[in-house]
Amino acid sequence: MPDLYQRIELSDRLGKYMLSFDEEWKAVQNRAIQANSWFTAAHVSLAVENIAYQYLQKDKLEAWVKRYLLPKTNKKVGIVMAGNIPLVGFHDLLCGFISGHRLLIKLSSKDEILIRHLIAKLTEWEPTVSEQIQIADMLKNCDAYIATGSNNTARYFEQYFGKYPHIIRKNRTSVAVLDGSETDEELDKLADDVFSYYGLGCRNVTQVCIPTGYDTNKLLERLKRYDELMMHHKYKNNYDYYLAIYLLNRVPYLDNGSVLMVENELPFSAVSVLHYRYYKNKETLMNELVHSEDIQAVIGHGAIPFGASQKPALDEYADGMDTMTFLCSL
Repeated sequence: MPDLYQRIELSDRLGKYMLSFDEEWKAVQNRAIQANSWFTAAHVSLAVENIAYQYLQKDKLEAWVKRYLLPKTNKKVGIVMAGNIPLVGFHDLLCGFISGHRLLIKLSSKDEILIRHLIAKLTEWEPTVSEQIQIADMLKNCDAYIATGSNNTARYFEQYFGKYPHIIRKNRTSVAVLDGSETDEELDKLADDVFSYYGLGCRNVTQVCIPTGYDTNKLLERLKRYDELMMHHKYKNNYDYYLAIYLLNRVPYLDNGSVLMVENELPFSAVSVLHYRYYKNKETLMNELVHSEDIQAVIGHGAIPFGASQKPALDEYADGMDTMTFLCSL
């Protein structure tokens, strides 16, 4: 298997490859878009650029890995990947690769093409990678597991993997806290946090928390910059469906023609729907959100900056669980 120096060099090389105009890589991206109608060229490019710039930079990788005492012996780690947005399982792959463990990976049928190709490219450059990373339909006889899925699948993961060291991730979402002082530019960036990947990622904002008396008209106006989402048939079907539901059930809603805003205390909302809730004390609210098991990220003044929700750094781990510490402890 490649040593740590080689693994970092290969990761850095992979980042450059992902940003390149290589014809084979472009063809792979096109195939991934054709295979999943929720994937668009813009969304695949967004995921690729965020990974390449935030993760696959040699200096960032070296600084990151210095914080950990890597294991002297490798274990077999099974990784079950999600597929809700392009390359969503890449960070787990990278953690496993850099930590030096042998990886057995079950890809999501929704996001199989991109990651399979990137693993093949690493193996092409360094054949011994095949000793470290393997793709499998069934994950058996592993020493530890990392699995990501819905709350329902998490129950099955607990049943199958519970007796082994594990990280099991469930449904999470993100919220934004507005205080009324946001600029038009910040609200435009909030629109990115809401609508990137059609709102399907755990780092997408699905609820905004607003102070009593907040003018929602200004927010609805800034959210119009994503009107083109209505050109996507699945997004428009969601919008039409929930609009009909709210009308039939006489649920009060706000509408700008492309997104529905509904007052709801629950942070989770459907595609094309943005929940909102009022708050009186921002400090109390922030404390609640930070300690909620449902919240992946909080966006706003004093938290993650507007527009940055989909650009996590190497050490911004899903569910707040340090994947590298887990892997180094095996």
